[in-house]
Amino acid sequence: MWLGLAVLSALFLGFYDVSKKHSLRDNAVIPVLWLNTFFCSLIMLAPTLMSAAGMIPEGSTFYVCRADAHTHLLILLKASIVLGSWVFGYFGMKHLPLTLFGPINATRPVLVLLGGMIVFGERLNLYQWIGVVIAAISFYMLRASGRKEGYDFGSNVWVLCVIAATLLGAVSALFDKYLLRQYDNMLVQSWSNFYQLALMTVGLLVFWVPERGSDTPFQWRWSIVLISVFLTMADYAYFYALTSSASMITIVSMIRRSSVVVSFLCGALLFHEKNLRSKAVDLALVLIGLFFLLIGSM
Repeated sequence: MWLGLAVLSALFLGFYDVSKKHSLRDNAVIPVLWLNTFFCSLIMLAPTLMSAAGMIPEGSTFYVCRADAHTHLLILLKASIVLGSWVFGYFGMKHLPLTLFGPINATRPVLVLLGGMIVFGERLNLYQWIGVVIAAISFYMLRASGRKEGYDFGSNVWVLCVIAATLLGAVSALFDKYLLRQYDNMLVQSWSNFYQLALMTVGLLVFWVPERGSDTPFQWRWSIVLISVFLTMADYAYFYALTSSASMITIVSMIRRSSVVVSFLCGALLFHEKNLRSKAVDLALVLIGLFFLLIGSM
């Protein structure tokens, strides 16, 4: 069941990336991200309040349990890490082709695997090492594809933003492994959203509102709502998968990164992005690397 949930999460993540790209084109980043956290919180507010009022019985799928201050501090830390990844990722996605952003972001499971070695003392087998090497080769080839479009991986600020987002996303995935072994998935998902909204509200008021006259103007688009809808569904499937005692964070992370196939195809078909042949080769290498990581982790 947890494998099916991971696949479902990957599908929703693909549409989530496409919705982000559409929302961010020639648009102000910070208010789009704030609205994302607002709508995600709005979606999770109903089950939280209904659980507190006793309208959703304890033990049911959508029940949000109570937690102590220590647990809330851990969830606040998780929210901060995720929000940092989003900020970097949103700015990077706005300025980069989706067909370049997706494959870079898809290398995240390699970082999760390496992080597992450092944090949890895990050891890689032969298949996993093959996957790591192939992923490293694909990243090198992505650099070459990026240069063809004028994006230098060593100096382009937007590429560096995506790399930073990927690193923080890997840290978040490792932290999720710790949290979801101890705490309820609805508790983590709902309060993560609430804390992200609080943090983004501060960011909106401090960094965007005073400068909005000189910054890119904000444009409302209905795809902004779809960002939150697809993200909420992807996260619910992801967190619920991790609550299974049989689930493995490395496998779930790898399956979720297959969302790059959806975003890559939409980047080609909907946004008519360029240099697709060489990027398709890069993407194929990323997927082959993920495949070796997957069979090495089963």
